[in-house]
Amino acid sequence: MISNYILYKNLPTLDLHGEDRFSAIILTDEFINDNLKLGNNLIIIVHGIGEGILKKEIHKYLKTKKEVIDYKIDMYNKGATIVELIKKESKN
Repeated sequence: MISNYILYKNLPTLDLHGEDRFSAIILTDEFINDNLKLGNNLIIIVHGIGEGILKKEIHKYLKTKKEVIDYKIDMYNKGATIVELIKKESKN
């Protein structure tokens, strides 16, 4: 649950500083896919504050991903978004 992410340390983080909106979407997609394979259900995407272009594009993209359950701006860093991913089912 995203509201409890503060209890977790060392969440996987993608830093998009210096990227344009198109490469940021590609990097975000790869980052999400990698973390789904690794079984991580909480990740951080750092888009920065600036003019808000990357944040807007990343949030628009996250809305389209069925693997994303929820996302919120980090309450301690307005330049980062916390993303909750679906949990990968174990094959037991």
